[in-house]
Amino acid sequence: MSDDKLRNLTMPFEAPPEMPVPRDPQHFNAKPAKQQFRREKHDVHGWVTLDKPLGMTSTHAVSIVKRLFKAKRAGHAGTLDPLASGMLPIALGEATKTVPFVMDGRKTYRFTVQWGEERDTDDSEGRVVETRATKPDVAAIKALLPRYTGPITQTPPRYSALKVEGERAYDLAREGEAVELAPRAVDIHRLELIEISDKSHAVFEAQCGKGTYVRALARDFGRELGCLGHVCQLRRLDVGPFGEKTMILLADLEAMCQKAAAGEARLADFLLPVETALDDIPALAVSGQDAARLSKGQAVLLRGRDAPIFRGTVYVTSAGQLLALAETDRGEIIPKRVFNLAGLMGSRKADKKE
Repeated sequence: MSDDKLRNLTMPFEAPPEMPVPRDPQHFNAKPAKQQFRREKHDVHGWVTLDKPLGMTSTHAVSIVKRLFKAKRAGHAGTLDPLASGMLPIALGEATKTVPFVMDGRKTYRFTVQWGEERDTDDSEGRVVETRATKPDVAAIKALLPRYTGPITQTPPRYSALKVEGERAYDLAREGEAVELAPRAVDIHRLELIEISDKSHAVFEAQCGKGTYVRALARDFGRELGCLGHVCQLRRLDVGPFGEKTMILLADLEAMCQKAAAGEARLADFLLPVETALDDIPALAVSGQDAARLSKGQAVLLRGRDAPIFRGTVYVTSAGQLLALAETDRGEIIPKRVFNLAGLMGSRKADKKE
């Protein structure tokens, strides 16, 4: 052993410097940082037609369904206020690409109008702004309905999600600002008086197009009848291709998902397929070679008997599976939205609307 190595071994050991003692007494009581829990998420594609309960926002309902299915993406096709119950179509995964087609569809509402009071929100959650003692009779109500059937002009409620100079109308109204919304054209396809509950209440059913406000109907009914009115109950029965029979109660959906987690059921059986939303759009089947091009966003040209004889929007399938939304023009298929349905896909059968 060399002298240098021997000298190093015989040198006295020097302890490392002590760590400084923290001066802050709270240091000893500090809790370790919580480890953030990240939920497991999956590729889930399809539609849930939820029977939204009263008192729940549409956003909250979507978050619950998204959590139950452990889905990566979710959205809904048409807001329901907390006061309203009924059909809330919730899109999971690639179904979110078809939401606009559902929102453009017809909707059916059953609603109760309370006569004698007008409220600032046009429903029972608002503040009473004017009252009248008079009540309408059945004949007057029935005579009114034809004037609100077909294409009409309607002024939306001040408490609505419409934007005024970049701000939501309901936000401005809550701050006490005067909100003036321009009248707009809407279409009421069907309007019926269902029953007269008592002198102060009447139940109606309306099938209407996009952008119609039932609360505005109640307000305008009351004003024209000279008794004033507002919506006190509202239920949506169907939206676009989704009929009343397809609705699932939240409690039932939670129970179904628990069974699926225990291996006693399949999640796919509780989901309607993505293409259910495209019920009114023509379908076009293509070969595997054309499907490969379309899946990459490339247009294809069909000739002969395979060429579509119509122009406009189609949904394209290959081997029975949804592939893309596309526009057709003189035999050319131009993909606009391509679907990637890898993962869990809905397989529930939809009951046809009556």
